[in-house]
Amino acid sequence: MREKRSKLYLHLKKWLEKASVDYGMIGEGDRVLVGVSGGVDSLVLLDLLNTPMVFLPRFSILAVNIDMGFDEEYGGYDRLEGYLRGNGYEYIMEKTDIGPLSHSDYNKKNPCFLCSRLRRKRIFEIANENGCNKIAFAHHKDDIIETLLINLFYGREISTMMPDQSVFGGKFHLIRPFAYIREPLIKRYAREKELPVIENLCPTSNTSRRMYIKRLLDDMERDNKDVRENIFKAMSHVKMDYLPGRDVDDDTLCEMSAE
Repeated sequence: MREKRSKLYLHLKKWLEKASVDYGMIGEGDRVLVGVSGGVDSLVLLDLLNTPMVFLPRFSILAVNIDMGFDEEYGGYDRLEGYLRGNGYEYIMEKTDIGPLSHSDYNKKNPCFLCSRLRRKRIFEIANENGCNKIAFAHHKDDIIETLLINLFYGREISTMMPDQSVFGGKFHLIRPFAYIREPLIKRYAREKELPVIENLCPTSNTSRRMYIKRLLDDMERDNKDVRENIFKAMSHVKMDYLPGRDVDDDTLCEMSAE
């Protein structure tokens, strides 16, 4: 008997496939490495990519988990492995000390940057070793919006995550099939499917710049429920004629202030 699919499943699949088609994320015969942290977003992405596609060609997936080294007693690593094995996924799980290293005393200022860099370096190596040409991350619409503001507020540039990004001269493509999907729907689906979500034990997970931006947007949405959607759409309506486009260095700004 054919399994009955929920309205939420059909909605998420529709927008996952639309984003994939719009940006040409997945081609015939692609081997897709799916980054699986064990969190809500990555487990939902893995689950949906492992279901029959309507508009996408045939591709294979490899689930990859890079354990950050925070989970010595919690047991999340073993539960995640049990889930992957029990559902017949091809997977690679690797224990590392990236988390403690990134949060060591000499790197207190920006542990997230080093952690992300080391984790991604290992993912590229695993993709290369296993013939994967696409690397799928579970970044969603909210992540894209938040990254725009993080880069604007802290990086002094207007940029964000790309739904499909070529790296290393096109050897790999970073793809984000959830680019059109809001975070609350992903969480709802995880509850609906009763996915075994693993707690994020990173000590800075609740104090990061991203969490600050997330809370800021939540506050703004109390007055305007369309804030996030408006920011997302604004990225497709950039009016270059109404942006200065001239880089003024810090020395010049100091001189202007002194005057």
